[in-house]
Amino acid sequence: MIRKMMKNIFKITILATIVAGFSSCNDWLDVPSTDNLDNRVIWEDETSADLYVNGFYTYLNKYGQFGTLQFQGSLTESLTDAFKYGSYALGNKAGHPNNYVFNPAVITSAGCLYDCWSDAYNEIRRMNQFLNSMEKFSKASDEKETEWKAQVLFFRAYVYFQLAKRHDGVILYTDLNQMQNDKARSSKEDTWTLIKSDLDYAIANLPKSWSAIADKGRVTKYAAWAFKSRAMLYAENWQEAYNAADSVTSASEEYGLIGLMNNYKDACNGNNKEAILEFDYNVSGPYHSFDKDYVPLSDGYEFGGLGTPTQEMVESYEKTDGTKMDWTPYHSATATRPPYENLEPRFKASVIYPGCTWKGNIMQNSVNGTYGTFMAYRANPYSYGFTTTGYYLRKLMDESHLDINGVYSTQPWVEIRYAEVLLNKAEAAYRLSKIGDAQSAMNEVRARVGLPGKYTTGTEWFNDYRNERKVELAYEGQLFWDMRRWKLAHIEYNNYRCHGFKITGDNYEYIDVDYQDRKFLEKTYVLPIPDAELENNSLMLQYDEWL
Repeated sequence: MIRKMMKNIFKITILATIVAGFSSCNDWLDVPSTDNLDNRVIWEDETSADLYVNGFYTYLNKYGQFGTLQFQGSLTESLTDAFKYGSYALGNKAGHPNNYVFNPAVITSAGCLYDCWSDAYNEIRRMNQFLNSMEKFSKASDEKETEWKAQVLFFRAYVYFQLAKRHDGVILYTDLNQMQNDKARSSKEDTWTLIKSDLDYAIANLPKSWSAIADKGRVTKYAAWAFKSRAMLYAENWQEAYNAADSVTSASEEYGLIGLMNNYKDACNGNNKEAILEFDYNVSGPYHSFDKDYVPLSDGYEFGGLGTPTQEMVESYEKTDGTKMDWTPYHSATATRPPYENLEPRFKASVIYPGCTWKGNIMQNSVNGTYGTFMAYRANPYSYGFTTTGYYLRKLMDESHLDINGVYSTQPWVEIRYAEVLLNKAEAAYRLSKIGDAQSAMNEVRARVGLPGKYTTGTEWFNDYRNERKVELAYEGQLFWDMRRWKLAHIEYNNYRCHGFKITGDNYEYIDVDYQDRKFLEKTYVLPIPDAELENNSLMLQYDEWL
């Protein structure tokens, strides 16, 4: 019993019983209306207040890879060298991502598909209204109110983090009354200070575990520490990031019930010791369409395969002995099949490559292939289940899901897992000149997949770390934001193209899959304040980059 309880300490999930409290399956993503929070009757029943708090947990889905707020449902990896959407006709999960990398000038104060300004402030308003109404009307015990507040402040920090990583300083609303007036934006430093403060309150007041069965899966102090380790890297507060990550890794050493799964392919499955922050789905709702979006045509769904891994991503993986494969002989029009089997386990768990087995079939990914079919980019407006790179996405997909046409997907979204916390600790240690700690934390991640440790130092270590983070956290929504916070996107994501293989029989033709250069505008490190905010807030000033 104790062991089972401890395993649930580190998992966040929305249970079917919680979702049933919402009005319908169609609006399960919406937080229950806050219009009646001032009704005193609501606060006479703790169960009603609990349901309002449960609604804030849905933000984990919205900003995750299975939701819509990170990039209108498209993967932000498509803004890097790791992923290619196969459509040139505009649309979410279609030509919009390509348009953004070919013509980043489409980002203006009139709109940006990976901004979240209005959604985020609606969510912040709802959370502040909950806290305001609780203070006025709640008759619950101080302990219960603190429990509610700790959860709400965790999610307020989570949403402010989404704003802060996209912008510079933003408007900080910590009280409902502030949201009725014009208000200037705060500094970058003050923005991160608020995020830290909210997380510190959550850490101080959330339990290590929840004893009641009805509270199973609620956020714990360990999840708050894990998320703080991520947020403080963005804030460049290295000591706080290190301390937060160290609190989680110390708990792993003490209890032994959180840690890395033995097999990397299980790392993102959820409901295991590696999942620290998780959102669960259900066949009756909530559910998602991730498999529909990315399965090969041979799975029986003609509108899948929307985006596929690039050759650049494939070449980021080391061989099983920890050395780099020489891909030069395959950068030609007449190459043979590369020895994919020599690549380390994370490649095989992340990419459907020619010759691998997927759902019992040997994949071809070739011109006129039965299992995996190649289509040249721009040959059709939409990809229709074809691959334009010679690969398909495997990671995050449910290989056991066979009825793609009839059943939506229910695999969990794991927002934070233990491997990321180790990498967060490694980066913070590096910044603090604790190179031994940095090496140790990163090498623990590498050891899981049988790779030898890296004992480089200085810039060489950081470059090794960057690649380690890229492949370990592949397609988990981290790479684009990492390159932004490191201020490397304008250097490495400018004037380049992505590639793949056009496979015809036994011939592997190395091809350009973009046909034009990808670009990144330096000023887009800070997204502009939307026009609507400037028009409705007399104290709001646009960022200097966008004047």
